[in-house]
Formats: sequence, structure tokens, C-alpha cells
Amino acid sequence: MDEREKKILKTLAKQYRNIAEASTEIINLQSILNLPKGTEHFLTDIHGEYEQFNHVLKNGSGSVSRKIDEEFGNTISSRDKKSLATLIYYPEEKLEIVQREEENLDDWYKISLHRLVQMIKRVSSKYTRSKVRKALPKDFSYVIEELITEKEEIQDKEAYYNEIIHTIIRIGRAPQFIVALSHLIQRLVIDHLHIVGDIFDRGPGPHVIMDTLCHYHSVDVQWGNHDMVWMGAASGHLACIANVIRLAARYGNLATIEEGYGINLLPLAAFAMEVYENTNCDVFNIRYNTDYNTKDLSLDTRMHKAIAVIQFKLEAQLILRHPEFGMDDRKMLDQIDYEKGTVNIDGREYKMLDMDFPTIDPGKPFELSEEENKVMARLQHAFMSSEKLQRHVRFLYAKGGMYKIYNGNLLYHGCMPMNSDGSFAGVQIYGREYKGKALYDILEYYARRGYYAKDSSERAAGQDIMWYIWAGKGSPVFGKEKMATFERYFVADKETHKERKNSYYKMLNQEETVNAILKEFGLDSSDAHIVNGHVPVEQIHGESPIKCGGKLLIIDGGFSRAYHEKTGIAGYTLVCNSRGMRLVAHEPFESARAAVLNESDILSDFIEVETFQRRKLVADTDIGREIKENIYFLEELLEAYRDGTIMEEI
Repeated sequence: MDEREKKILKTLAKQYRNIAEASTEIINLQSILNLPKGTEHFLTDIHGEYEQFNHVLKNGSGSVSRKIDEEFGNTISSRDKKSLATLIYYPEEKLEIVQREEENLDDWYKISLHRLVQMIKRVSSKYTRSKVRKALPKDFSYVIEELITEKEEIQDKEAYYNEIIHTIIRIGRAPQFIVALSHLIQRLVIDHLHIVGDIFDRGPGPHVIMDTLCHYHSVDVQWGNHDMVWMGAASGHLACIANVIRLAARYGNLATIEEGYGINLLPLAAFAMEVYENTNCDVFNIRYNTDYNTKDLSLDTRMHKAIAVIQFKLEAQLILRHPEFGMDDRKMLDQIDYEKGTVNIDGREYKMLDMDFPTIDPGKPFELSEEENKVMARLQHAFMSSEKLQRHVRFLYAKGGMYKIYNGNLLYHGCMPMNSDGSFAGVQIYGREYKGKALYDILEYYARRGYYAKDSSERAAGQDIMWYIWAGKGSPVFGKEKMATFERYFVADKETHKERKNSYYKMLNQEETVNAILKEFGLDSSDAHIVNGHVPVEQIHGESPIKCGGKLLIIDGGFSRAYHEKTGIAGYTLVCNSRGMRLVAHEPFESARAAVLNESDILSDFIEVETFQRRKLVADTDIGREIKENIYFLEELLEAYRDGTIMEEI
């Protein structure tokens, strides 16, 4: 036994003080290894659509309805199954309707409680009693444990359980108990949640989604480019702040910043009202939804233009600081002929749709005016002082990264940057070239330094990389040659709007390409998968989310309403349980209220990606490997106790 192992055993001995305690833990851990693996749920590209996100989270992408079918089969009607599913998803809202409309409420309580208890028994069957106990709601933990635990010593079990439920109804606790059981079912159906990027932008409620994730029992996040620009904004990076505000203005979601995060946009509003009061803002239209208050339209349009111009200036300054980024063609304000009203793009001249720029000096187009500098300084302070935003971003750092390897699968947002010949593309980062896994790792390193570094120059270097991750041509999570923001505003020719994707996207069905990526991350290509977000799957044009025979899965959730016309559906999610992997296609979501009133779900189709030849157990997972290591050292501890190397506490 070497010194390292002896040190480990001595540490273990403080927790398991004798042969009996160590033996009990070995038996416990060995039994856990033989349980079915928990269900993993994969979501991506949520883009602030909190109602649809919450619904998909509640139904586990069909996992709840699947469990209902398994438990009740043909013993209850399809209508009753839908009603039970709705109750589990939205117990408070469903109870409100039932209490108003149901004639025999006690009978309804009795039937519903019995069915919910049956569901709890089914969804908890793959977990240890200890794990279930930890998940139980505090107020009802004892009662629920009694109801789901078989008691061999009781002869008339049915009478015993009926009496518990009868008492719950009699003392007026049925509604609260139903809510607790419903939330517990949601909790137990999904063991672990993966968010494969892009929580933020476009939709109105990223802050609501983040609040939900912060309290979720088990979750990881792979950063998307839209997450990264918010992380950069929270760190105080001016170009990221400008991007975040511009996108919120464009989609009519400034309330997310002001009300959701308590960030005061009054400095920008006052500046826009004064400087852009008589300015043409026609091309800065707002893409608002039915919840948008149109009385704010005129002001928001001015704010939209004001922050866009500031963004273009700040980005040009950043590109000048970093010629290694190779983004000189994105420095657009110096390509405008301010007399002719045209702009030069890739050697061609195009007419500008807007030339009304009260803050641009044609001789120094990248300089912020004195007023713009003051506005950005105040906005920077507001973003860095938002307690809620800082808490959410710290969560993204704690639970997230550029990629994740989990249970033998590789998860990332965007792409592996590649050359046209299929080789990994090299990207210059501060004087060194990186590619493949090393590129992901160095970008993550700088993204963390951009938020946490104490040294100001190190922090600034990291923040510039955060902006590059958001929109840089070599960024894995962006995956395009350019972000054509300027062209979309100012040039009518739609050819200039095209954002050419990285070569990666042309090679998704080439097995050698996918195998090379898996190998680069140390995975066995024979049974590993890549789970990939970022690009909506255009099912309406016959595109499939399953690439390379199922080795690569594109699961852009398509939550953003802006994509629905393009995709034909509301995207895909992925579920992986002990029996296999399946993609779930989703129909567009109307609202939580409609889901309750109509007892409607949003699933349209299942696609079986893979059925495992044998049921996967905890032993086959990452946690299983950790448990096996623990068992090894516990068995070594047993031997040490037995041969006297370490003394027991009796």
C-alpha cells in the first residue's frame, strides 16, 4: 500500500469507523450499481420562451405521459390519462378549475390521490429509498413514504392506505397534498437535465428560465453564444452590453432588462429621446409580440437605433485591438461613403437604407461621442450592479462550460470549427493557434478569466474573448463566417444578409468526421453520440435531426417563435433513459393557460434513435464509475481493518 492510498484509507476511516460500517456501505453502493440509470433530458435554444420551456420541463418531453401509459394501460380512458397528465403538469391551475366545476369534489380527490400515489410508486421504483426520501416535500414526507412503501406486516393493506387518503381529504389537506405529489412526480421522472446552450435573447423570459434552473435538482449547461454575450455583459464588457440591449430592443423585450433584472435603461432612453428625436429610425423596426405595449414603440425604436450605432463603434474598436481575430471586414462604419450614401461590402458598393447618423463623425467613425461614453459608463455600472443577473451568471459558470462529456456522450452548442477538407480549423488566440478540443478549452479559460480575474488587463483580455465567442468567425458556438447585423439593417440586397456556416455543417453525415471529433474528446466512437444545439432543423424542408446514422443529433429546441415558420415545428428535445434514446418533436406551444383548459400537450412525434441491447444500469454511467472506485477503496479499508494496518473504532 503506497502513501497516497494509505492517506485515502485513513480519510475514509473517519467516515466508516469499523468493519460493520464499511461493509454496510459496500453493500449499499453495490446495490445502487444494479439499479436502472436515471432519465436524462436534453433541451437547447430556449431563447427566453419561458412558458414553453416550463411545459417541456414539466412533461419531461413526454416522459410523464409515457409513465402514465405504462402504469394504467387500458384500465383508464385516454381522456382520464390526459386529465391526469395535466394535473401533474399544472396542479394549482387544474385544482382551481376542478374546485369550481366538480360536483362531487371528495370523490375526485380520492380518485386523483390514488392515481398520483400509483404514479409515485412507478417513477420512484428505479431509485434507492434514500434518494426518494431526499426528494420528498418536507410537509408531507412521512405520509408519502407511508403510502409508497409496502408494509408486509399489515394484513388489510388496502384499508390502511384508504384510511390515510380518507383522512387527508377529511382534514382539508387534499389540494396541498395533490400539489406536492404532482411536483414530486415531475422531480422523479427526470434524473438529470442538460441545457445545450442559448437560454437568452428573443423571448421575454430568460430571467424566469434562469430562476427555474437555479432551483432545479440536477442540471448542467453548455454555453451558447447568446448565453456568452450576456455573461460578457454581466462582466461589464461594453460591446457585449450593447449587443444585449440591441437584441432586447429589436425583439421588444427591453422589459427583460429593466423589470427582469432591475437594470435602469433611463440613461439610454433620455439620450435617444434627445439625440435621435428627429432622426429617421425606419429600418430599426421592433419585432414585438402580442404582449408588447405599443405606446413604447417610438421610444424603443430610437433606443434601438442609438444602441446599434454604439455597438458598431465599440465592435470596430475591439476589432482594431485584435487584428488576430481576422474580422476586419466587420468594421463597417469606415466602409460607408457618407457623401454618396453607399457602403462597400466585399468590394461591391450598395446603397444604404439609412444615412441619418447624428453621432457619427465621418472622419472618426469609431469614436463614441461624449454623451455616448457617459451612457455606456452608466449602463456598465447598472449591469455589474444587478444582483439577479450576477447570481444567474455565476450559476452559468458553476454549472456550465464550452462542452460536456456525460455518460459517454459529447454535448456542445454550435460546431467543431473545421476546414473544407475535414481537418480541424486553427484559431489564433493571443499569439498561439488552437484547434479541436484545445480551442474549446482555451476559450473557456479566457471566458472564466473575463469574469473572475482580479488583474484588470487579464480580465479585459478575457472579456474581449467573450465577445469573440459570441460573434467571432472561429468561435465554436457561433459557427459562421460573419454575423451580418449591419447588413440586415442597412442593405436591401438579401445576398449580403447570408451568414455562411462553417464547413462542419456540410460534413455531419460523414462518419470519419464525427468519429474524429469523438476521438478528439477521448470518446469511443462505437457507442458515443454528439448532442448538438444552435441550428434549427428545417423539418418543413425534409431535414432530419439525426445525422451520421444516429451518432450526431441536432436538437435545437426551436422554442423561439421567430423560427417556427422556417422549421415547421417547435423543434426537438432528447430523452435518454435506461432503455434507449429518443428524439421528441414538438408542436408550437400556445400558452400554459390553453394547456390547462384544453388538457393539451405539445408533443407531435417520437423518433427512436437507439434502443439499447440491454438495459443500462447505474454501473454503466459516470456516477457508476465513481461508485466502483469508492467500493474499491472501501474494500481496501476492510482489508486494512482486518490485518491491523488501520485500527477500528469499536
